[in-house]
Order: sequence, then structure tokens, then C-alpha cells
Amino acid sequence: MRNIAIRLRYDGTRYHGWQIQKEEATVQKEVENALSRITGESVHVTGCGRTDAGVHAERYCANFRTNAFIPTERLPYAINALLPLDICVSAAVAAEDDFNSILSCKRKEYTYRLLNTRIRDPFLENRVWQHPVTLDINVMREAASAFIGTHDFSAVRSVGTETKSSVRTVYYFDITKDHDLIEFKISANGFLYNMARAMVGTVVFTALGKISPDSISSILAAGDRRLSGPTAPACGLYMTYVEYGGPVGEMMES
Repeated sequence: MRNIAIRLRYDGTRYHGWQIQKEEATVQKEVENALSRITGESVHVTGCGRTDAGVHAERYCANFRTNAFIPTERLPYAINALLPLDICVSAAVAAEDDFNSILSCKRKEYTYRLLNTRIRDPFLENRVWQHPVTLDINVMREAASAFIGTHDFSAVRSVGTETKSSVRTVYYFDITKDHDLIEFKISANGFLYNMARAMVGTVVFTALGKISPDSISSILAAGDRRLSGPTAPACGLYMTYVEYGGPVGEMMES
């Protein structure tokens, strides 16, 4: 049985996240339906992360197993012919037999986009968080720097979610501004549920004077979600990079 990895892009506005749910439209459901029609088999697709409702992906990886002999270079064309227009498979490759898009992932990057203006942009509707109050980017950068490194990130995850460990390593948390558009780029070896959005909400709170930038370290040490900032809206979040080794890594870099 072949193990195939695919690279995807999707606009998550219409979907209740990646993962299949009984009654809701999800990205995984659409991809599995298309692959099942192509292969004539019941196909299960493993995605590299469980993006939330309304979250987007510019670079996402998933893998599936099949007995079908469709050439990998033809798969994107065949799948895209059956997918809705807001989901696209941009590449496919034969993966190693033990490859798993979740377990084989070395690190991920999320980018959050915030439009810092009182005037909305209709072309960015459902694609950014519009924030009307002017934000001090230098204050936010100071706060963001405290998240870098290996920490227990319980203070910036959704309450009630369970994982074996809430310790993660953040490699960078960069903030840039181009006119009214502010981008927050966060790279880590893994993310807790709503972690990226809560990190963004927390640094925005520092720019609003509701949290001091130099208190971030103590907030992380306390591990109390009530001490950090709000969870930023889903519409501004994008998965933008996923790192792997081997042939899948080459596909994701191409």
C-alpha cells in the first residue's frame, strides 16, 4: 500500500476546521470525499494539524494510504477537479512508509494578520482581525520576545484541553508592520489548542496597556489562562510553514 503526502492550501472561512465532524463541513471531509472518488477506496487522510473553524492554511501537509496506482504527479489535478474552489492540492509525493504528517513534523509556523485601522477593507473580510485602536509594535515585540524558548504554555491554551505535556519550544515570534497590516509569525515544535491565537491576543493586550510586557514571563510561570490576554479571532490565523525531512520536506519547500 502506497503512502502519499500532499501539500494543500485552503481558505477556512466556510469550514469548521480541518478535522472531520458529524454534522459540520470540514476540510478533511472534502479531501477524503475527493480521494475516495478518485481511488474507489475508503480513504482516511491524516492532517498535520487541527486548525480551528475559520482558520486558513497557505501551506499544509496531509498523508493517506492507497492501493490505487494513479501517478503522484497527476494526483493534484485529479483531486482539484473534485474539490471546492476554496481548497487546493498543490503537490503530491510518494512518502516513506513510516511517514505521518503529525508525528514526522519537526516544526510549524503560524502567521497571524491584523489590520490596524478604523477603516475596514472589504477584500480582507474574514482574512484579518481588524483592530481600530493603534498598537505600538515595539511594545508588542518586547512582549513577544518573552515567549521565545522552552516553556510550559498552559497560560496561553484553551481551558479544559488535555495533552500529555503543555511544554513547547518557540523558535521565534516575529512582528512586522507594512502600512496598516501587522503580521505576527510564530514558529514552534508544536502548538497547544488556541496557543498561537492566545499569544497574539496577549501581546495585543500589552500594546493596549492592559498587561505589562515584562510580566509575560511570570504569566507563563503561573500557568493560569486567566492572567493572559484574549484569544484573537480565528479569521486572521494562517498555517504558513511545516517542516519535514526526506521527500516530503523537499515537496513542502518547492
